[in-house]
Amino acid sequence: MKKALITGITGQDGSYLAELLLDKGYEVYGIIRRSSSFTTDRIEHLYQDPHNDPKLKLFYGDLTDGGNMSSIINDIQPDEIYNLAAQSHVRVSFDQPIYTVNTDALGTLRLLEALRKMKSPPRFYQASSSEMYGKAVETPQKETTPFYPRSPYGCAKVYSFWQTINYREAYGLFACNGILFNHESPRRGETFVTRKITRAATRIKEGLQKKLFLGNLDAKRDWGFAGDYAEAMWLMLQQEKPDDYVIATGQTHSVHEFLDEVFGYLDLDWQPYVEIDPRYYRPTEVDLLLGDPSKARKVLQWEPKVDFRGLVKLMVENDWQLARQEKLIADHNGKAAKENAS
Repeated sequence: MKKALITGITGQDGSYLAELLLDKGYEVYGIIRRSSSFTTDRIEHLYQDPHNDPKLKLFYGDLTDGGNMSSIINDIQPDEIYNLAAQSHVRVSFDQPIYTVNTDALGTLRLLEALRKMKSPPRFYQASSSEMYGKAVETPQKETTPFYPRSPYGCAKVYSFWQTINYREAYGLFACNGILFNHESPRRGETFVTRKITRAATRIKEGLQKKLFLGNLDAKRDWGFAGDYAEAMWLMLQQEKPDDYVIATGQTHSVHEFLDEVFGYLDLDWQPYVEIDPRYYRPTEVDLLLGDPSKARKVLQWEPKVDFRGLVKLMVENDWQLARQEKLIADHNGKAAKENAS
């Protein structure tokens, strides 16, 4: 039975990858950061499935603590490591650049150093990002496109990308970079623009919210489904030779178009509800990201299964159910308050 270690297992990507690996019969080990509150909501359903006991185990750890991470890796002796942990919010990286670099850049280096010192190092996947292209010098962006990062997050990811290649070439590690373009799902964090939109739109539909504040509506992104992209991560580590791959849909849509699709699905016009807030603009904007997944299609035999409209439907239906539940609770509480007042 293969063993896989996932950093960032409680995040969107980590939860989908854990599902995939458990379905394939892996023992899955996850790293979570110590917190005063539970952060395992996205993988709670995996714990509740008796078939996954004892194949899913969690350890406390942090990419800023190299000694602890090295100890965990040596104790588990995994066959594969997927490094998905990061400070992953681009706008936040401008406010917390040092923390972002310490986690996203130096955190990767700490893992690679731990692997370098092992007699039989596991195969390593590094979560790289389309934000590395930033002010893109060509469209679409492919594996050979030069990087031009426009945020502390993008810069940190570029550092990790080249360190992964350096350790692969210098020490013979089986180490791969997955340059993933934007990928979303019902498990996306609510501070990310796609989930922020679907969450707000469904609450507006149910009368729970009046306004949605956004930044640049003209920014264009290549949006795919996170579950599809988790499969691509796994496929990279099953190849004979390590390499780097762009994972994308090959289609781009603006935030404006995303609004049209989401509110249209709910039979609403978004314009009366959406207001532009300058606080959500980035100091340096990334205007257009469009990936060329040709190499992944050819080598990995990978294809995205969920298209743009399918992705929107998944997210809206999930958040609409949440909004309806929220409305029921609000109505119940309102009714109870009136009864108590009388």
